[in-house]
Amino acid sequence: MIHTLTHPYMLFLLVILALILWRAWHNPVPSLVIPSLKVFQKAAVKNPGGRGSYRKWIPFLCYAIGGIMLIIAIAAPREGMEQIRRRTEGIDIIVALDLSGSMRAIDVPAGIRTKNELSAALESGKVKDRLGTAKEEIAKFINARPNDRIGLVAFAPKPYMVCPPTLDHPWLLANLNRLETGVIGDMTGIAGPITSAVRRLKDSDSKRRIVVLFTDGVNNVNAKVTPLQAAKLADTFNVTVYTVGIGSGNSVMKQESFFGSGFMPVQNEFDEKLLQEIASVTGGVYYKAEDGDSMQQAMEQIDKLEKTSVEQNILINWKELYPFFCYLAAGLLLCGFVLEKTVLLRIP
Repeated sequence: MIHTLTHPYMLFLLVILALILWRAWHNPVPSLVIPSLKVFQKAAVKNPGGRGSYRKWIPFLCYAIGGIMLIIAIAAPREGMEQIRRRTEGIDIIVALDLSGSMRAIDVPAGIRTKNELSAALESGKVKDRLGTAKEEIAKFINARPNDRIGLVAFAPKPYMVCPPTLDHPWLLANLNRLETGVIGDMTGIAGPITSAVRRLKDSDSKRRIVVLFTDGVNNVNAKVTPLQAAKLADTFNVTVYTVGIGSGNSVMKQESFFGSGFMPVQNEFDEKLLQEIASVTGGVYYKAEDGDSMQQAMEQIDKLEKTSVEQNILINWKELYPFFCYLAAGLLLCGFVLEKTVLLRIP
């Protein structure tokens, strides 16, 4: 809430009002013109602070406060509710997330050496599987970019548009959270999500259009369009593709059996060379995410490379308050006049 005066310089009238009130108090207008005041002065000494005192200061106080309220009304006080409208140059982003079965694998951090330590880290949430880690870092990325339209494509053998580019980020995050591995297949087709994202972005009016692709697998789907052809298509429509290869040399898959849970080692399978080429063709960058920390660093780097400039237009809805002070001033001045001429009337 903002409180201000439209004409603050009018408050200088308070100085003039103070001089008028001072003179009125010390040199009141006489009720009756007489040659001498000695007789009345002697009477006032005999009855100091008597009934005549309040007859003077009550109307005077009404006139003084009424005059102050009138000057404040002339200064035109008002209060306003500030509203900020944001306009950005705009970046449209689509995140392509691999949901193949291998995303259930766990990339074990260097500080964890035993099965018990890994189990404890998984239970505490300190370590997550590849999909869980990717979802966590993508959510941070989305929250850090409130002014960008962001969409989401999930893929395995084929792409699935989970959410088109939108500014409704809570809805986007809700769709991200419900994704699970294996629900749309276990194979990995890398060309599909790129072409699907380009189809959504090619007609965008944004100055920057980017795709961030997360995968931990090799392209093993025989599609009509190869991943490099999809990358060239993206470059044709000025869509930049950032690729993130997920996986490390120390990866395991959690398994449940009759004898309890265990961890089975798995090999790192993503095609690093292909991901580098895709990024290079479109002017993007390739990042390798061996664990949660390196994936966080990759997303922070992408966030720094793709910044939006924000222009804020501030609008204020004003409510004028001077009528209240006008009514108050009029009421006080009228009250002082009525009291002075009726109840508190002085008769010499």
